[in-house]
Amino acid sequence: MTLDAILPPSIDNVYRGRKAALWLFVPILVVKTGIALGTIFNGRAAAQTADGIPLDTYGAAGASAVVALFAIWGLAQLVFSAIGVLALARYRAMIPLMFLLFALEHVARRLIFLWKPIERTGAPPGLFINLALLAMMLVGLVLSIRSARAISSSPSAP
Repeated sequence: MTLDAILPPSIDNVYRGRKAALWLFVPILVVKTGIALGTIFNGRAAAQTADGIPLDTYGAAGASAVVALFAIWGLAQLVFSAIGVLALARYRAMIPLMFLLFALEHVARRLIFLWKPIERTGAPPGLFINLALLAMMLVGLVLSIRSARAISSSPSAP
């Protein structure tokens, strides 16, 4: 992995990776945007259903705090998604960086949950959706970087 693929000298609309990475980036953006909006506008249901957090066992203030934190986290995810849309529409050289940032945020969040676990009930579907998203992010990252090397070393590259 070259650093120039992740942090190109100029952030322009020239995408140097494989097109398959772009096709993975779009559904990641759609799903992440949907999750962000869901946690902002329906955080209680997202916490209980998708993440298996037993809000009914918390006091009213505790449940409200969790729902508020979900909304704040959703706003942060929405900002990430907006930057992703901007990268896709205008600054495609940022796509490898966006894949990396999405994956790093996801892994860091999982590590925080290992350090500060949240009580959950059952097998919430959010875990499986997030694992699928992480796999897509990692595959997209590899695809977005791999061709960047081949194209940059090719004398006939545009």
